[in-house]
Amino acid sequence: MDDPHKPPHEPSTGSGGTTVKEFPQGLIWIFLACVFVAIACYAWATDYVTLAGERTVHTAGCAGGTWVANRCTGTLVPAERYRFRALRARGEVLFWTAGVREPSSKYTGCTITSGRDWSCPANADASRTITLAMKAGDPVPDPQGHTRAFHSVSKVRWLLLRAGIRLGATANE
Repeated sequence: MDDPHKPPHEPSTGSGGTTVKEFPQGLIWIFLACVFVAIACYAWATDYVTLAGERTVHTAGCAGGTWVANRCTGTLVPAERYRFRALRARGEVLFWTAGVREPSSKYTGCTITSGRDWSCPANADASRTITLAMKAGDPVPDPQGHTRAFHSVSKVRWLLLRAGIRLGATANE
């Protein structure tokens, strides 16, 4: 048992006279804060947490080359970010291209399970975006060709491409 008359800065002794060092409580809080920040960064980087019903698809382009399936024969570059907001109560999906000064468009008559799972019939604005449907948060290419062709990449990969850091020549598909 510790001697109550010992100054608090001296290490206490355990059984057998061995010195027992106390783990500083401040380090525990720093460790927990680091874990929380790491989890928050992961959630942000993977778009695990988004606004309700909203999804952003980051795409890549192929400068100085062509696409062969999901591989760029030139230089992979960041391309558009397409945003989608599913309005379940209305059966509508709003969509726009981030960073582009043009009005948003919308699909109507949509079947919406969640912001990550929905499908809509094509309309006149379909050619302004990349998909008519999302499945598990991933855009589904339109086999009929109503929408633009695209090559998606993760948010982190898109940000690295934007910073000029090239890691490989393939997109997600």
